[in-house]
Formats: sequence, structure tokens, C-alpha cells
Amino acid sequence: MTLTPSTYLLVLPMVFLAAVVDAIAGGGGLISLPAYTIAGLDYDYASGNNKFSSTFGTLMATIRYARSGAVKPRPAAIAAVLALPGSWLGTRAAMALGNRAMHIFMVFAIPVVGALVLLEGKKTERDPRPFTRRQYHVCAAIGLAIGFYDGFFGPGTGTLLILLFTWLLGMDMVSASATAKPVNLASNISSLVTRIAAGNVIFALALPAMCCSLAGGWLGARLALTRGAKLIRVVMLGVLALLTVRLAVEWLA
Repeated sequence: MTLTPSTYLLVLPMVFLAAVVDAIAGGGGLISLPAYTIAGLDYDYASGNNKFSSTFGTLMATIRYARSGAVKPRPAAIAAVLALPGSWLGTRAAMALGNRAMHIFMVFAIPVVGALVLLEGKKTERDPRPFTRRQYHVCAAIGLAIGFYDGFFGPGTGTLLILLFTWLLGMDMVSASATAKPVNLASNISSLVTRIAAGNVIFALALPAMCCSLAGGWLGARLALTRGAKLIRVVMLGVLALLTVRLAVEWLA
């Protein structure tokens, strides 16, 4: 593929915005992945380049959250370890199915993720309690399932992690968003290694996008930590609106 100045002008600002959104409430892939496809990359290359840039944005957000003390270390570690094989399996499944099947899957997956985000906005948070062994098992299941989802599809992964951490484990919004980041980072790394091995990353585009993603991840985490749960919920509802628009575009195309 020939990269033109318009390719960079389209992709780089959207990657920065996606990283900001992803660091706050997940769902950044709903912005960045379409940007790559609109720029002319097929699904495999779009996914590979998106994984490259989003991995570094998530890394920056993870560092920022970890320094603040908002990450729950043990739940994050358990879920992250299981996300590694889950993401590898999901990535291999997506590569085997090909572009057309993935496009069809995206059309039907988007409203499901959107509905979950909307429902989460009405969810009340529980008081934090010490984690039980059963909850650590739930962490492992979350990591494996969401890792597979991230490798197979990707957009909305961070949002789903926040949903599950709040619904099933009773975390507050800030802790859930922070704890989701190292899990998402692990699944991103696993999927990225698979994509690089398959030759799905165009480094002339991926490296500048990485820089934008690092900056966006830093800014998004800072905003989430200073503004708290209210901002996270607002951004998640914004992700819902984006999901709805994306679905409409897919059906009209």
C-alpha cells in the first residue's frame, strides 16, 4: 500500500482521540480501527496497525494509573495472565475467517457492546469488599473471555472490562477503568505479536501513530483520575453514540 500525506492526516488525529477515549472508558478502537480502514487498509492490516498503536497508548495509560495507586494489582494480574492465550486464540480465529466474515461480525457485535454500555450507565456501584477466591476465579474467566474478544474483534474491549469489573466484582468506576488497562495491555501485546508475525503491520504508519497514541493515553488517564467516575460514565455514553452511528453507516453502505 502507498502511504500519502492524506493517510497520515486522517489516521494520526483519530488515533490520538481514540487513545484519549480508550484511557478513560475503553472503546477507542471504535474510532481508530475505522480510521485505518477508511484510509484504505484492509481488515488484517487495519487491525495490525491498530493493535500496534493502541498497545502503546494502553501502556502509557497503565503506567499513569499504576502510579496513582488506582489499579487493583492481584485481580489485574490474574486477568492479564489469562488474557494472553485468549487474545492469541481470538487473533488466530479472526485471521482464519478473513475480511468478509469479520465485517459481518462487526455489524452485529457493535449494537451488543453499545447496549451493554447503556445499561452500565444505570448500574449502581457497591461498597468495596475484600476479594474472595471465587472472585479471583471470575477474574481469570474475564481475562480469558475478553482476551479472546480483543484478539477476534477489538473495539470496545476496555469498555467490556470496565462493565464486568463493576458488575461482577463490585469495583468503583475509577478502579475498574484502571484495573482494565493492564489486562487490555496483555491482550493487545499477545494479539500484536501474532499480527507482526503475520506481516500485518506497516511500520511507516504504525510508528507515527504510536507516538499519537502515547500522548492520547497519557492525557486520557490524567483526565479520568482528576474528573473521576462522572467523566468515565459520560465518555462511555459517548462511545454508545459512536457505536450507533457506526452501525447505521455499516447498514447504509
